[in-house]
Amino acid sequence: MQQPPLTSVKLSDDNEPLISQTPLPPRPKSINETGLTLAYISDLVLRGLYIVGEMTGQDLVNLIHLPYEHVIDEAISYLRREQMCEIKGTGGLGEKSYRYQATKKGLERAKEIGERSQYLGPAPVPLTAYEKAMKDQTTQGLIVNETVIRQGFAHLIIDDNLLQQLGPAINSGRSIFLFGHPGNGKTSIAEAVARMISDTIIIPHAVIIDGQVIRVFDPIHHERVEPPANLSYTPDQRWVISKRPVVIAGGELNMDSLDLVYEENSKFYEAPLQMKANGGLFLIDDFGRQQMRPRDLLNRWIVPLEKKVDYLTLHTGKKIEVPFDQLIIFSTNIEPKQLVDEAFLRRIRYKIEVQNPNPQQYREILRRVCQAKEVPYSDEGLRYLFEQEYAKRKLELRACHPRDLMDQLIDIARFTRTQPSMSRELLSAACRSYFVEL
Repeated sequence: MQQPPLTSVKLSDDNEPLISQTPLPPRPKSINETGLTLAYISDLVLRGLYIVGEMTGQDLVNLIHLPYEHVIDEAISYLRREQMCEIKGTGGLGEKSYRYQATKKGLERAKEIGERSQYLGPAPVPLTAYEKAMKDQTTQGLIVNETVIRQGFAHLIIDDNLLQQLGPAINSGRSIFLFGHPGNGKTSIAEAVARMISDTIIIPHAVIIDGQVIRVFDPIHHERVEPPANLSYTPDQRWVISKRPVVIAGGELNMDSLDLVYEENSKFYEAPLQMKANGGLFLIDDFGRQQMRPRDLLNRWIVPLEKKVDYLTLHTGKKIEVPFDQLIIFSTNIEPKQLVDEAFLRRIRYKIEVQNPNPQQYREILRRVCQAKEVPYSDEGLRYLFEQEYAKRKLELRACHPRDLMDQLIDIARFTRTQPSMSRELLSAACRSYFVEL
């Protein structure tokens, strides 16, 4: 069995994303190379003339991201032969500067097209091209070593045992279950993992299958990166270089967001969250508190987690197969066995507990927080917290407590017009207003 290509994950010296090993495809030189039909490209051109109005050849290039020569010009020639568009004038030299306008027959045809789909934008790529790109950029080829792990988590206070578990889990490119008490940094750990995946991938603006368009590129989840200036060829503008995506879903996640979203008005699809996360990271935060039962998610993803393919449903009822390739992190405060059964846990390869900080780790977290918030650190104040406030309330240490207590302390000091410090009075007041008496 052929192994997937390996992508070394490391930060560049200036923390800029490393350009993907998968290059942008070259600009198509013919309609056949686009993977689309002359009829479909002609429909896109006609919709542009219908929606925008009079357009030059260059305007059409900018709109649908296909080359003029041997592609758009052939679509225009076809439309002119069918008397659906005409030349209205010219704004310069060459055919690209000709101004085109839809005829009455063309406008009627454009309305018919709009009843099937109102998509207008960068031309889609075939689903097969998207599948190949995702296979070449699989998360199962990621490689991190101990140096990268320590660099990526340097801003957090993490136990060495936890770091040694996280490294292999990230390298696997499979699912990770982070569990433990609230406030110990599970979400921060997941976000640090996302920052370590610092290279880039290529993704299309949209894909097409059976005439149905699915929009994939989403500026909310995909951070666009400009291609290298020294490319020796002109790339296919239908593709974008993006940092590996990071998609975070919390309690708002529901079953509808895991399937194709069909817009009745626009008549094309928006890719579901897991498809937008392909090639990157999908964090399901507060797992178990979503608008669906954990068992429902199990039933929905049990095959994709195992086979790395997902099955989505078109509004026509047809099922399509798409890649399911992202590093999934389930983060929860609930004991895993209370959420899902053994079959699901078996498919989540790595179960990692994020434990409470020990007193030495708590001290280092507090010291860093004080430095960041310009509050003088005091070992005597820490001793007071441990021996008085934590002891009398019988509290366990949490990684979030230093940050939250210092925020409370600063607010109180500002109100009383005193200088923030780790005095007993301010620490006692902060604890009274922060901790709930049970």
